[in-house]
Amino acid sequence: MTSRSGVRRLFLILYPFGAGAMAVNVFFASLIWSWIGWPVLTPMQSVVGGAMLGVPTTWAFARHIRSLMEKADQ
Repeated sequence: MTSRSGVRRLFLILYPFGAGAMAVNVFFASLIWSWIGWPVLTPMQSVVGGAMLGVPTTWAFARHIRSLMEKADQ
């Protein structure tokens, strides 16, 4: 398996977890922002934000995990 296809496969497996984690983070960040007068996001807005932010963060995490796997194989 090439490194690029390995990263792609890891990304597809990990994306639901990364998007979910980002949705929770976005929601809790909006609760903190409410202290300075900004609106609290609805759960659906948080899910959409998590889905968007989950792509780059999960891709970076998958690349990191793949590099650790390659290092372990050596």
